[in-house]
Amino acid sequence: MKLVIAYIQPHKLQDVKKALYKAEVCKMSVTNALGCGAQQGYEESYRGIKFEVNLLKKVRLEIAVNESFVQKTVEAIIEGARTGRIGDGKIFVLDLGECIRIRTGDKGQAAIG
Repeated sequence: MKLVIAYIQPHKLQDVKKALYKAEVCKMSVTNALGCGAQQGYEESYRGIKFEVNLLKKVRLEIAVNESFVQKTVEAIIEGARTGRIGDGKIFVLDLGECIRIRTGDKGQAAIG
C-alpha cells in the first residue's frame, strides 16, 4: 500500500481528476495549500507599497492506493498537471503502514478498495 501525495496548480485540478478517473482511481482527498518552490513567488504592489508574495496557491491531493495502482496514479497526475512550465508541482510516494475502513473494520488492501 502506498500514499501518493501531489501538489499541483489549482487550475489543473479538473484535468488531473479526469485523468485519474480514466485510470480508474476515484478515491482521493483534496486540500487547498500554500507553498513555494522553484517559482520563488512574485512581487506585488498594494497602495504604492511593494511586497513579495512567496507562498503561492497550490492544491494537495492525497490518494491511498494498492501497489498495482501506484504507477497508473502517478502517470495520471503527470498527464493532467503537466504544463511544461515551472511550478507544475511535485509528487511524493510514501509507504502506507496501515489502512482501516471505519464502517466495516476492513484492514489493509481491502480497506483501500
